[in-house]
Parts: sequence; C-alpha cells; structure tokens
Amino acid sequence: MKGSTVRNRELASAGQVKIDWAAAHMPVLNRLRDEYKQSRPFDGLRVGICLHLEAKTAHLARVLADLGAEVTITGSNPLSTQDDVAAGLVSEGVEVHSWYAATAAEYEDFVMKVVNSGPNLIIDDGGDLVTLLHSRRRDLLSDVVGGAEETTTGLLRLRAMHDAGELGFPMIAVNDALSKYLFDNRYGTGQSVWDGILRSTNLVVAGKLVVIAGYGWCGKGVALRARGMGARVLVTEVDPIAANEALMDGCEVATMDEAAPRGDIFIAVTGCREVICDRHFATMKDGAILCNAGHFDVEVAVEDLERQYPSRQVRANITEYRRPDGVRLYLLGEGRLVNLACADGHPAEIMDMSFALQLLALDYLVRAADLPPGVHRVTNEIDQKVASLRLKALGIEIDRLTGRQTEYLNSWRID
Repeated sequence: MKGSTVRNRELASAGQVKIDWAAAHMPVLNRLRDEYKQSRPFDGLRVGICLHLEAKTAHLARVLADLGAEVTITGSNPLSTQDDVAAGLVSEGVEVHSWYAATAAEYEDFVMKVVNSGPNLIIDDGGDLVTLLHSRRRDLLSDVVGGAEETTTGLLRLRAMHDAGELGFPMIAVNDALSKYLFDNRYGTGQSVWDGILRSTNLVVAGKLVVIAGYGWCGKGVALRARGMGARVLVTEVDPIAANEALMDGCEVATMDEAAPRGDIFIAVTGCREVICDRHFATMKDGAILCNAGHFDVEVAVEDLERQYPSRQVRANITEYRRPDGVRLYLLGEGRLVNLACADGHPAEIMDMSFALQLLALDYLVRAADLPPGVHRVTNEIDQKVASLRLKALGIEIDRLTGRQTEYLNSWRID
C-alpha cells in the first residue's frame, strides 16, 4: 500500500506463506468471516490496530478487511514485528507501519501513524494507541466508536484513565473474557514463554529451579509447563491469595530476595516494574537466566544491569552481563516479552479464540452505539459463542440441559 512504512516489500511472498499457515489453524476466526461476509459489519469504518505484528495478527487484519474495514496496523512491541509478515499484509492492501527492532522514536512514530489515520474502531495491546489518541490527537476522539484491549497491562492503564475521568470512549476488556484468559493467558503464555527460552538458550529445564514472579493466569501457565518439563518451581507474589494458590499447586513460595541466590531461571509475569532489580542481581549465582513475560520491558530492571556490568552478545537474543566477581547473568530478548522477542508468540489455535473475541467485540461496539465511555466486559453471549465455535471446529459435541434440568437449576424449591 502506498502509505505503508515497512522494511522490505520484497519479503511479501514469504510473509504471505506464514499468514496462510496461521490462517489454516484458526478455524473460529475463519467461521466468523464466513458468517459475516454477507453483512460486512465494518463497511466504511476505519480500524486502527496496535498488536504484536506476526502471522496470527496479520490474519485478523486480513479478516477485518474482508468484512469491509479499512485497516491500519502497527506492532505493539519493537521486537515482535516480523518484517516478512508486514510486507505480506501490505501486498494484500492493508496499511502497515512497523518493522523489527524499531527505535523508541520509530515505534512512537508508527503508533502515531495509526492514530493519524483517524480510526473509528481500535484494537490495542498495552494501551499505547489509546494513550496517544488522548494525549496527542484529542481532536480525533469524537470519531472513535470504541475499541478492545487485549492485555492485563492495557486494562490497568484504561481503568486508571477512566477513574481520572479521561477515557473518551468505550473499551471492551477482551483480556477479561473467559475465552481469553483461561486459554490465551494460561496455555498460550505457558507454552510460548518456554518456546522463547528454549529457542534462545538450548539448555535443559529439568532439575533447574525456575523462579516465577507473579501467579496470575499467565504465571500459572508458565509454572504448569515448567513442572511438566521437570523443573522445580518457586513463586514470588504480593497477593496472599495468589501465594496460597501457588503453594497448594505444589510450588514453593518465597520473596524475591530469598529466591535470587537460588534460582536458575527467572521469569517476571506481574505487569509491574523493577520486580527483579539491582539488589537481586547482586546475589544471583553464575549462569542465572533472566526474562520478562509481562507486557512492558520494565519488570527486569535492565537499566540496573546496563549501569553496573559490562555486557556482550553471546547468542541471538541473549546478552551476558558480568559482575566484578566474574558471575555471569544472561538476559533474554533485551528484557522484552520473551515469547515474542525470542519466539513466535502464542500458538495459532490459542490466538484464534482471542482474535475471534476481538472481532466480535468490535461488531458489538458498532451495534451498541450508545455505550458510554468506560471499560466494559465482554458479554456472556460473545464468550459462549467463541467457545462453542471452537468446539464445533474440532467436531466435539457437548450435552445440553433438558427443560426439566433448566427449571430445577432456576428454582429455589426442591421437589
């Protein structure tokens, strides 16, 4: 597309092959495309997207375009954009502004290009698109019908905006849908984080002590896969309920100060900043591996490492930092999202459900034009539809309640 900003358009054919592979494993999204292809609910609407720009996301953009949307897209992380996929999307008529390893200035410029397209509908991952709209182009807010947010981190920002009276349009909390966090956060993050670690390090996991900061749904998934590969798991938490969950799931629970000298692999999954920082680096043992599975690159305090210790690149996506005592610490993916900086993100079948929710959330916003500004839940109808479509795609039937059973469950009398 004429207005796109990508690194190399000659990579388009390779990118299209990747997109086609993902599309073949996303039956729910494909069924929705077939269901809505006649009504074309997004005809005449501009959709601005800021998501990790790889093959699954590209297929979502392609489906939205097939249903009438004028799509402009950028990547939500400088290390997650795949240049061949970006080129492949451009060749199919989608406006793309993104490339791999963008500088901070380039990244902001790409997001602003999406903002400046004047979107009517938004799909955001982390809140950058919404934030820039409200801070730099408030004149465009009246054109926005609403949007959908993919992540826990993004929802924290959106709710803070709403509490401050700043959020100018409705946003659907896709991350909070059952069909999202029970699968994407748990099984998607659980698998893709370990994809990134294993691809980068080529080291064994069995027998190692894995320290996981945060035991939300993402942390639970990472811990589940760690135990499955034979690791011992230690969880650090600030929430006593989550800490008790981890304990009863068979994990050791301790503070990060206690865990730092003992851990072999450290994974931060909290959505907060400086979870692993200077005082922890000072006590870690030789060979400790550090990575982040939260949205922003602030959970592992990279600035503390950079300020104190000399570094060198020892493998693709691995930076070695050497303490004065000779101890070597290894940071994966520059402290950015390890599952995307060092791998391909969540499996296609998982993102199929999340992106189906995104599509249906946008359709809901178009139909519910009077929705007030704020953060809104995904309706139970949408949640159930996505789950049902996935089972149908797999050829799985489930039981249905009889009329007598339904009456029983809705009655307070026991006959």
